[in-house]
Amino acid sequence: MDERNVDITHDKVVGETWRLGKGDEAMPASTINLDDRYYPPLEVKVEAQDAGKEVRTVLERRLGVSRKLLSQVKLTEHGLTVNELRAYTSAKVAEGDVIRLRMEREESDDILPENIPFQIVFEDESLLIVNKPAGMIVHPTHGHYTGTLANAVVYHWKSLGERVRFRPIHRLDEETSGLVAIAKTGYVHQQISEQLQAGEVDKRYRAYVYGSPDPSSGVVNEPIDRDSDRPHLRVVRPDGYPSITHYETAETFGAEQEGGGAAACIKLKLETGRTHQIRVHMRHLGCPLIGDKLYGPDEGGIERWEQAVGRQALHAETLSFVHPLTKQRMVWHAPLPPELIQLEAVLRGKS
Repeated sequence: MDERNVDITHDKVVGETWRLGKGDEAMPASTINLDDRYYPPLEVKVEAQDAGKEVRTVLERRLGVSRKLLSQVKLTEHGLTVNELRAYTSAKVAEGDVIRLRMEREESDDILPENIPFQIVFEDESLLIVNKPAGMIVHPTHGHYTGTLANAVVYHWKSLGERVRFRPIHRLDEETSGLVAIAKTGYVHQQISEQLQAGEVDKRYRAYVYGSPDPSSGVVNEPIDRDSDRPHLRVVRPDGYPSITHYETAETFGAEQEGGGAAACIKLKLETGRTHQIRVHMRHLGCPLIGDKLYGPDEGGIERWEQAVGRQALHAETLSFVHPLTKQRMVWHAPLPPELIQLEAVLRGKS
């Protein structure tokens, strides 16, 4: 998409009046502070090739706006305008017209703000990327209403005076560390979710496992679903959901280090995103993650390694996708946390 034709602005309504529709009364735009009620608008200037087309067609083609989002914004006073006059999605536009789409500000009133430190990797008006520590749940669940990443992020936004709803694009297990993307508007959430579904989001992980995969690199294409006997666990099963994991052995650690226990550092890329996917697929290869209490070795792990890491040795280290507003592909990295650095030292016999 040509970036010159997609602008994100903070413009207030201009002109003397705006149109509600047939029979509705117009009011002076100067009396309305749109920034208090709406996020900064998405703006499109109509080109010659779009002249005569309907508003919804132009927005779908130029911005990829979903019909669901359009149906929501058109219900608000300034949600959808052409030249700052309220417009129907079926309205025809002319070359040079300016279409603006505004989403109402939202907040996560059901999430308790808590002053919990967390690392911000990137943040702008529409997107937040954080480096989640191990031991933190992403979103409140039954029995875990506080102490989550959501509680911390909501507090952060409130302390800045921002009215934003917590919308994680994806999640990490409680004991997995690394990058999590959080959308600040419904449009951004929709756009990145579509990239996820299309396989255009690049998520890369690092894991430390017992043993070493043979072959040393490859693809695990094995379906995953719940274990029939233990529903809280996932297993590889023929009738499961398609699940694809790419892996590559980055380093092996010799068997002599721990009296017969070899290990490896594995780099992984997900093509799908099933619950516990990496943990299940690595166990399927015969290389369960060090520190994994659910999918670890049946006979138990090596105590020194388990104590060194204190949790499952999995880290989401790289995340990449196209920013929905700038249309630029962005890449974020999260360095290894101290417990994984310590595990590496132990596996190398240096600690």
